[in-house]
Amino acid sequence: MEIWNKISAYLKQNKRIVLLIVVENTGSSPGRQGFKMIVTEDGTHFGSIGGGATEHQLVNRALKMLENSETKPELHDQIHRTDEEMHRSGMICSGENKVLLYPLFDIHIDNIQEIVGHASVKEEITAKISLTDFRLKSGATIPGQYEYKDGIYKEVVGYKHSVHIIGGGHVGLALSKQLRMLGYYVKIFDNRPNLDTLEINYDAHEKHIVSYNEIEKYIPEGQNSYVVIASFSHANDKLVLSKLLRKKTAYLGMMGSKNKVQEIFSKLKDDGFSDEDFKHVSAPIGVSIKSETPAEIAVSIAAEIIHVKNTT
Repeated sequence: MEIWNKISAYLKQNKRIVLLIVVENTGSSPGRQGFKMIVTEDGTHFGSIGGGATEHQLVNRALKMLENSETKPELHDQIHRTDEEMHRSGMICSGENKVLLYPLFDIHIDNIQEIVGHASVKEEITAKISLTDFRLKSGATIPGQYEYKDGIYKEVVGYKHSVHIIGGGHVGLALSKQLRMLGYYVKIFDNRPNLDTLEINYDAHEKHIVSYNEIEKYIPEGQNSYVVIASFSHANDKLVLSKLLRKKTAYLGMMGSKNKVQEIFSKLKDDGFSDEDFKHVSAPIGVSIKSETPAEIAVSIAAEIIHVKNTT
């Protein structure tokens, strides 16, 4: 969101800028889809499209566009292989990028202000950008955060990757801090009022005391919805998992030893759940780093969530 605020500030000062966006990436490329940077007419840079030779070349091209007062957007293919004749970037990481260079000036300020305004009140808005168009539509009009199809790049601005932590104890406290630092929107749930670790949790964006019998009502489905089950008892974990097993979320993980997980899975199968229902559950939760303390466990869970976010 910060980059849109920067764009707004520059346009209000009647400065011309070029917005660089990675609209598509494949393989091992230095910039992921959605990476952005801006280049101003005085040579100031903000943001990144991945660094390295690719960024250097395209920044120079953006500066040339500004120098020549060019207003037509450009799409640049960048292929990061030394054996490539066309569009070779000079890098050797083997992936490919498409980067859109979009000059922005005073006629775009209304669009930029609308983006900034929606984000400030936490409302999603879809920006549709192509070589010939820059339009906005309120709400999310694509299933994920980004889409590039038929030469049109779409991005949901204000899109939040939300993590729902069920269990407000010490792990929930540490995980809230870790995930907020990483930019996730953190919601935490517990069924115990006046829980001290919940009361001192200042990193969660939302805190809720709920009945675990109704936990499914609070967990939305979607590619940006992640769930961590870390309650204080086997019985609660089993109950919560039973309520969420068939939810279509990006991630569903449950904390516990291998024996605990096997026991809970076995009991839920006796209740009618199938092997297929458990395929998307990460349990025991987290990356295996022999974590022991709540802070270490939080790191292992956060690492697994990042991996899911960046590979699906």
